[in-house]
Formats: sequence, structure tokens, C-alpha cells
Amino acid sequence: SISLNIPVTLHNLICYVIIMYNSASVAVMSVDLGSEWMKVAIVKPGVPMEIALNKESRRKTPIAVCLKENERLFGDSALGVSVKNPKFVYRHLQSLLGKKHDNPQVAVYQKRFPEHHLVTDESRGTVLFSNSEEMQYSPEELLGMVLNYSRGLAQDFAEQPIKDAVITVPVFFNQAERRAVLQAAQMASVKVLQLINDNTAVALNYGVFRRKDINSTAQNIMFYDMGSGSTTATIVTYQTVKTEESGSQPQLQIRGVGFDRSLGGFEMELRLQDHLAKLFNEQKKTKKDVRENHRAMAKLLKEAQRLKTVLSANAEFMAQVEGLLDDMDFKAKVTRVEFETLCADLFERVPGPVQDALSSAEMSLDEIEQVILVGGSTRVPKVQEVLLKAVGKEELGKNLNADEAAAMGAVYQAAALSKAFKVQPFLVREATVFPIQVEFTSEMEEDGSRILKHNKHILFQRMAPYPQSKVFTFNHTDDFAFNINYGDLSFLGQEDLSVFGSLNLTTVQLSGVGSSFQKHTDAEYKGINASFNMNESGVLLLDRVTLNQSLPCLNSVSFDLSELGNTISNLFGGGSSEPNTNVTEPVQLFDRLIDRGLSPGYLQIRCNNVCFLPVRLQDLTDRDLKKQEREKTLNSLEAFLFDTQDKMYQEEYQAVVLEEEKETILAKLSQVSTWMDEDGYSASTKELREKLRYLRKLCRDMFFRVEERRKWPGHLATLESMLNRSSFFLSSKLVSEDDRIFTDVELKTLEKVINETSTWKNNTVAEQEKSSPTEQPVLLSKDIESKWALLDREVNYLLNKAAKPKAAKPKTAKAAKPNNNSTTERSSSKANSSKMEEKVILPKEETKDEGGKVGKTNTFLLWNIGTAHQRAHWTEHRLTQPITAYR
Repeated sequence: SISLNIPVTLHNLICYVIIMYNSASVAVMSVDLGSEWMKVAIVKPGVPMEIALNKESRRKTPIAVCLKENERLFGDSALGVSVKNPKFVYRHLQSLLGKKHDNPQVAVYQKRFPEHHLVTDESRGTVLFSNSEEMQYSPEELLGMVLNYSRGLAQDFAEQPIKDAVITVPVFFNQAERRAVLQAAQMASVKVLQLINDNTAVALNYGVFRRKDINSTAQNIMFYDMGSGSTTATIVTYQTVKTEESGSQPQLQIRGVGFDRSLGGFEMELRLQDHLAKLFNEQKKTKKDVRENHRAMAKLLKEAQRLKTVLSANAEFMAQVEGLLDDMDFKAKVTRVEFETLCADLFERVPGPVQDALSSAEMSLDEIEQVILVGGSTRVPKVQEVLLKAVGKEELGKNLNADEAAAMGAVYQAAALSKAFKVQPFLVREATVFPIQVEFTSEMEEDGSRILKHNKHILFQRMAPYPQSKVFTFNHTDDFAFNINYGDLSFLGQEDLSVFGSLNLTTVQLSGVGSSFQKHTDAEYKGINASFNMNESGVLLLDRVTLNQSLPCLNSVSFDLSELGNTISNLFGGGSSEPNTNVTEPVQLFDRLIDRGLSPGYLQIRCNNVCFLPVRLQDLTDRDLKKQEREKTLNSLEAFLFDTQDKMYQEEYQAVVLEEEKETILAKLSQVSTWMDEDGYSASTKELREKLRYLRKLCRDMFFRVEERRKWPGHLATLESMLNRSSFFLSSKLVSEDDRIFTDVELKTLEKVINETSTWKNNTVAEQEKSSPTEQPVLLSKDIESKWALLDREVNYLLNKAAKPKAAKPKTAKAAKPNNNSTTERSSSKANSSKMEEKVILPKEETKDEGGKVGKTNTFLLWNIGTAHQRAHWTEHRLTQPITAYR
């Protein structure tokens, strides 16, 4: 594992490596998936936590996909197209995830983006973006493309493959929305370690870097997060708790949550967009209504986004758009007061999430120590003004990175969940926002007659911590069905309820119950257990349904899929001693559960189209890769043409080619340039690659001659320097009469190599000087390298031998004499030290010469001839002056 130690301050962040399972692929990532922007972060060995930059070297990327004919673009490149062709650019996908076509949120989206044509997916009842019969994409598919792109950014930044990720989702996402994100990740081949609520990721990031400030006394912090699409207020309690595994550890617990799904910066921008459109129409520069032109409105939205940002720091600003409509420019002054008037009703909603969070936590503002701002839209001055008044604090906390806190918290969690890393424990207790209950009908006897009774039992109540498992026992003795529904949602407003969708999650039909009891009437009955689990991602799972006694297994357990025209059944094991070939493993509710808030057909997508969708996305990815390869080859060919044509008139290239060769090369370059202008930009990758290969072969000899001539000075200087040092090493008196280190054979071998190398150098250089520059060179850089490598090998052999001290000969013990003169002793020691002869020998270390070739540095070891103990102590120095300076 790799231990990730996170101290209090970011600049002291250190990654301690203990064991690396697979150094080629241990990095993990997080994706902070907002409504408008995403931030990607990574953890890899040597890089504890860092935001991955995108291709524009920016730390955040627009969630936008452009699909136009054979072109697919993402991020800023896609936004660039949105101004010219908005109908081909898809964004703000988060609001459509897990929604049926008749959901009010779909109508809101259609109003905001009228350029898109939304149709019903007949098999699922959900939404499709449709430009043609061939180009129809679901929001989940488009999000899958975005997640695949985010993984590419992370891999490029980490310089290694990445498949594991923690993805943030809004805390108010229900079961349908969460599974939609998981489906999108699956299509992108991203392994989701966990879906983490974005407010929890922010809280984790805050706590990790303040670990030392957390103690056994509870601290209550409120995080107020206003992003582009929504606003959330979260109350978090920090304190240390004792655990059996690792003793006292810091913990965060989500105590209260309040949210407004539609209150965010994007709604403010839409208000400004509409205001700018009104101002333009009033200027009557054209008879057309600018609101009816999708392209013009896209331009105004872009200007509105800039305007909102500028007005956060300035009292007024001049909005302007060139060629807005019918080649007419637009220019108008907008003040902050006008902006605040346009959004007055939005600012009135700012305190709402605060009150809801306090209500769910059953706490008062007096118990909140600090309110901390998160999210880009909290930079709007009016938001801060209203919020500060609502919470009654002296000031608002601004000590978090409002844009990146969630991404950094999520990537810490990714490292904690990965098998490749080990981090300091930080316990997280999430909270269930929407309660879930089991409902079923049972028979009971009353006044001598049997009546049906409707039963409701809470599985996970509101604000209950998770992950958590629950086992519910049914006392039925015959086949029966039960529903899994959302519980009491009266805390939601009518608008939120309408967007939420159906309250029914699924219907489970158990069959074979009655027949099992009829066969074993004498067995003790203990009921039927259904095991539910709310996992770390906030997704409900049905782990198993079992008979709580030694009876044969139930015949089947199935979900009511009549609306799909489909039936799914699974068998669950009981306690029979005889093998049953029909028994299968329990299936998680994620694989089977229908959320009618998403659509009755969601399961059909999961079961029937799960192979189709990833393949479809992979086809698009393969097409992108082929396109990138062609563009790369095209750019390489263009660069080669321009660069080589320029080189043909440079002095160093003209010196190495005959006039005939030069004319041939120039003619071929001109020929290919003409072909490029006429056919090259529509040619295939193969054709482009063949042209480039031909030109490189044609110019290979010329380039080689120039390259060799460039390397000669540096290479020859290095060889000469090594000859000098080797000769000095040989002539240095590294032997004494009593203690001989090297044999005569070893010294003569070194002398022979020095002489042969020197002779080769002199002869080859002289021969090269007689040759014409247009001929292939006699003096080759690779030969020079092999010569100095031989010298280096011989000298290092002797160095290694000298570095092994011989055992000192024992001396005859002499009687110790009293020493009454410490000064005399120090003088004697100093005299002996000065007699030790200082010598210089050469060890091995790589460097690069002027030509960029790896060679050996001028590194020396000072070696004192003396006792064996003294010879064992070496001091390394880098020789920066001529060798004579060390004599």
C-alpha cells in the first residue's frame, strides 16, 4: 500500500510510500460533477492530492459535449461551438438525469434551451436529445461521454492509466438520479469506488486539513454551498471518537441538510440574458425579436455569464456583443442595482436552505460555530449580505477554496478506498435525506372475520446514518408482495415533490412461500427475512430474501415488471441439505430495482441495453482516437514540410548537400506541398503517413550529416577530458611500498586503453578533416561514445577495487605512557594527518553533453591514503575547475 499522510497545512502535504502493488496503474481520481463545471483531481505516488489541469491548462472544465456530424468536442472547445451552433452542444445535463419525459424539470430545461429537440424514449419513458433518427442520445449517454473525457484528463495529468474514481453528486439526488450517474460511469468504463455527496466531500476536505483542531468536544459547522444550479446548507459535527480498529480518530457527521434545487448562479445568468435581450429589442436596430434567434441568445447568455462575474466586483459594467443579430452590434450599461432587482426573488430564497438544515438537525443558530461559504455563486455580494443577516454571525467563513473543496475531499476519499493507498483515517457518517419504508398488506382476524391491513414500516428514517444494513421480517405463510417506497416527504415543497417523481421504488413479489410451508407444517416458523442495505453511495440494495428456518428455498422472488412486459426472477437459498440447481446468488437491488421516479423502463436499459450503450460510446471514442491520429499525422507532415524547406536555405544544411541533391529534395518538398493544398487535407491517415515516411527517408542522410557535425565539438571535448583525467589517474601515485592496491597488469591495461583511444581519436579526426562535408562522415558520435565508455569502464574497475579497504595489519601492543602534555598530543596528531597524501579518482555519474547525449560527469572522490579505516571514508566532490586545481 501507499501511505498518504495529510498534515494540517497543504504545503506540508507528504505522500509516504510503503508498498506499491502496481506502479504502472495505482493512481485514482475524483470528479466533482457540478451542473455547469467539473473539477478533476488525482492521487498518485509522489502526488498526494492535486487538481488535474485540462487541455487549456485550466483547473475546471465546462460540462459540455458537442456532437456535430463526425466531430465530438468537450469542455471549452464545445462551448466555443455553442455560440455558433447551440443545437449541437449539450450541457446542464444534471437536471435531466433520472427524469421521465413528463417531469416538470424537463419542461424547464426545454424552455431554457429551446434549440434542443427533446423526445420521449419509448422503451424507458425518459428523455432523448434528438437531432435526427440517427443522432439520439440520452442524458446518461452524454454524461458517460463527459466522464470518459474526465478520465482522459486525469490520465494525461497522472501519466498513467486510471479506472477508479469517486464521483460527487448533489446531496438531494434520489435513488433514480444516483443510479443514472452510476450507469453513465459504467458506460465510460469508470469504476466508481463511491458516489459521495458534494457537501460531504467539502466537509471532509475541511476536516482533513484541520485534523489537529478536532477533539472530543463537538464542533458544529455549517457549509453554505451555492453553485450554478442549486444551493445546499449542511450542518456537520466534528469530534474525535474511539474505534476498536485504530483507537481515537476524527469523525464528521452530517447532522442537517437543507437545499433549493433551482437556486443558483445559472438562474441569475438567465435573468441577465433576458434583460440584455430586452435592452437590445428596445434599441430597435432590427425588426426581429432577438429572443427567437437561438444563436443570438447563446451569445447573450455568454455575455450574461461574464456580466454576473464582473458585477460581483464592480458597481456597473458595459455589456457588449459584436454582430449580435443581422450584423448589428449590441452595447448597453448594466448596474449592480439593476442586477439585484432582477434577482430580488432569488435572493429572498437564500435563507431557506439554512432554516431547513437547522430544522432537520433539530438545532438552533446559536449551536453553529461558523458558517463557511462554498460554491462560485456565493461570491455574489447580495448573496453574502442576505446570508450574513440570516445567520446572525459577525462574518462568514471564507477559508475554503470555494471551487475545489469538493474535488479535493472526494479524491482523499478515493485514496482511502483504493487498495493501493493508505491514508490517515477520517470517519464519515452520512445521512439519509429521503426516508425509505416497506409497505405490505397482511391478513388479520378481527371480530371473528379476516380483514386486510395495510402496514408501513420505516427502513431508513430521515437523517439516519449510512452505510447501514437493515433486516425486516415478514410473518407471511403464503405468497405475497411488498412495496419499497419513499417515506414521509412532507418537508419538501410542492415544486420539489413534482420534480422528485413517483414515491414508489419497486414492488417485490415472493412466490413459493405457501408451498414450502405446506410441505413442512411441523417445522418451527420464524418468518421471512429481507436484508436491505444503504451502501456508501446512498444507493439502496436488496441483498437477499431468506426463510428464517430450515426449509427448502423459495421458488422465486420477482419484481413486478408488468409495465415493461418483462419478468425477472431469482432464487434464494434456504437451509435444505440437498443441492438445488436452481439456487442463485442474491442480486443487488441496483441490478433489479425500478425507480419510477426514473421510469418503469429503467431496468430494461440496465438489462437489455447495457451491452449496447457502452459499445456505442466506445465507437465514438474510437472515432475520436482515429481523428486525433489523423490530425497528429497531418500536423507532423505540415511541420516537416515547412521546417525542411526553411532548413534547405540555412548554412549548415547547404554545407552538407551537393547542388543536385538539394534540387531533388526541394522539388519533392514542393511536390508534396502542392498535393497538400489540393488533396492532402482530405487524404486518409495512411496516405499522409506514407508521404511523411517518404520525405523523411529522402532527407535522412542530410539530417544525419548535420546532426553528426553538431555533436562533434561536445563529444570530442568530453573524450579529451576523460583522456586527461584517466591519464592523471594513471600517473597519480596511488600505491605505496607497504600497501600495493593495483597490479601491474591492471595499470598496463588502463595505459593501453588510453593510448589506443588517443591514437584512434587523432587518426579519425585527421581523416575526417580530409573528407568532404557532403560525404557520409568517418567520425561518428556513436564511436566516440563507445571509446569513452571503454575508458570509463576501466577506470571504474580500479575505483571499485580501491574502494574496498583491506584489513589493517595488527600492531604489537606497547605500554601506554602517561601523557601530561595535551598540546604535544594534538601537534603529533596534526603532523601525522598532514603526511597523508590526498589523491583524486573518478567515479561514475551520468550527465548530458551539449549535444544532449548521455555521458559521464566530472565527479571525483577524494581518497586519503592511510590506514584501512581512513581509506573507507570517501568524500564526493564535483570537479568544476581544471584538474590542475586539485593538485
